[in-house]
Amino acid sequence: MTAQQLEQGTRLLRTSDGTRLAVDESGSPDAPVTVVLIHGWTLTRHTWDRVTDRLPAALGGPVRIVRFDHRGHGDSDPSPEGTATIAQCADDLAEVIADRVPEGPIVLAGHSMGGMTIMALAERHPRLLAERVTGVALVATSSGGLSAPGLRLPDPLARVFNAGERKLRTVLARSSARRVSPRSGWMRPGLRWLLFGSGPAAADVAESADWVAGCHPASFAGFRQSLAEHERGAALASLPAVPTVILAGLSDRLCPLPHARRMSERLPEAGFYLYGGAGHMLPMERADEVTDRIADVTRSVPG
Repeated sequence: MTAQQLEQGTRLLRTSDGTRLAVDESGSPDAPVTVVLIHGWTLTRHTWDRVTDRLPAALGGPVRIVRFDHRGHGDSDPSPEGTATIAQCADDLAEVIADRVPEGPIVLAGHSMGGMTIMALAERHPRLLAERVTGVALVATSSGGLSAPGLRLPDPLARVFNAGERKLRTVLARSSARRVSPRSGWMRPGLRWLLFGSGPAAADVAESADWVAGCHPASFAGFRQSLAEHERGAALASLPAVPTVILAGLSDRLCPLPHARRMSERLPEAGFYLYGGAGHMLPMERADEVTDRIADVTRSVPG
């Protein structure tokens, strides 16, 4: 991959271990606040396309938006061995901020593993959060308990699903391929069930399948193991005392309502928003509502 192959407006950032991350910047470069959008496992920065398009109008004023692909995802490099972890995502996020947002207030919005990345950032870079972060949005995410998700299935079926997923993870961890799959069409029915609530647009399912198929296989497996080990409920207390929102879909199979409630209990001052009929892909399924809630915590930044 070269810079010439990237989309217009996307640049490569080389991290301290040499991994190149694809980073997008949009909006007004001299805006008073920068919103950093962090995507989830097996997805890409394009999960946030609709929010990125809508946020300036929702705010009614200038905003700068930065988003990037995690290592092993989208247009970024594969994860070097041993680096496909949520902790590494937090370190990468800190480097993206240092390079692209070296000064000024920041609002962080994380979807799924992106929200977990914010929690890991609180553990590993508390000074950065305390000094720079002025708002937080945790979207369809969890603070832990993901080793064997129930997936809103009867227990016997959930055990069968998780056993199959562990076997797939083992195969992918040994793969030398660049992509999980050369084609994504066969993945659409399963991902529609797993990721979405009622009545998703066929184009959204197809696009999500393309992202999952394009994920780096060994990175896919490594990050899934890191998700299973993710237990950061205590890290929520380390988040700065800034405007915060927690958003959850009532039909989310991956990070269901009990996960959101546990986060809300640890962050009692946070706004807590639930969306009936929505699944895990809130930035796509409920783009207007997600944009408005991010705008709420962004608008509160002192001008």
